[in-house]
Amino acid sequence: MKPSVILYKSLPDDLQNRLEENFTVIRVPNLSIETVNQHADAFKNAVGLLGSSEKVGAELLEKMPALRATSTISVGYDNFDVDALNAHKVLLMHTPTALTETVADTLMALILSSARRVVEVAERVKAGEWTKGIGPDWFGTDVHHKTIGIVGMGRIGLALAQRAHFGFGMPVLYNARRQHKEAEERFNARHCDLDTLLQEADFVCSILPLTEETRHLFGTKQFRQMKPTAIFINAGRGPVVDEQALIGALKNGDIHAAGLDVFEQEPLPVSSELLKLPNVVALPHIGSATHETRYAMAETAVDNLINALNGKVETNCVNPQVL
Repeated sequence: MKPSVILYKSLPDDLQNRLEENFTVIRVPNLSIETVNQHADAFKNAVGLLGSSEKVGAELLEKMPALRATSTISVGYDNFDVDALNAHKVLLMHTPTALTETVADTLMALILSSARRVVEVAERVKAGEWTKGIGPDWFGTDVHHKTIGIVGMGRIGLALAQRAHFGFGMPVLYNARRQHKEAEERFNARHCDLDTLLQEADFVCSILPLTEETRHLFGTKQFRQMKPTAIFINAGRGPVVDEQALIGALKNGDIHAAGLDVFEQEPLPVSSELLKLPNVVALPHIGSATHETRYAMAETAVDNLINALNGKVETNCVNPQVL
């Protein structure tokens, strides 16, 4: 009899078939208490868990004593209690490379649409306001040769720096825990502290994961350090930003505009003041949302789980010390 795995996210048929060639797959809609209780035996016996956007913590792990590996269809893993996984000797696999280029594309889209007011003026055209030659109230701001500040120089940061440097002639500043020689050699990027980056950058781009250190890293103080002409971009994690502080900065003119793909609460409530501000481009967390990339992420996650449960972990493991 094949070992069983819990699948809590739909997969393309060919990828589900690949999983079923190796395991007995039990499909559930989510990881809620009700679902876990309804399928108690399946969760008790499952050796693997695959999906995304659900909390996996100590309470769930107590009900899955046979669990050996969990695989998330994402690069971020803040939904997982890594300490609890380590305590239960459960591997956590993720997809750090599958979405790099696509998320960098999204960041550039946010930069361009925020600076050139693409969403706002397109809506004005649809509303019939374009009745003569446009004047300064339709104008945006240049992107080319402006200074970009990247907070978090990982794979996505490198891909963004490449686009900014070679595509738009932008000087690159970056803030990270360590100096990144590749960024400095390829893009002439300059490593600096966060205060310097905030003061000098025309575009401040956050690509940070959510940790205790990064939660609300961007607040009132940080926005006031930025140029009043600066544009803030976030495609990392929403809670890295104090949203009320950002709203205040946008209203007060501390910063010029914001392009956001992530938020403290998702989906973003329709009552959010961010949706009432014309100088905000708000996207529904589409960073990796292309057909090609989402397939690649799902494929990587399936292969990750198969490899982990077959003892072939070489890459994409968050906690290899469990081995």
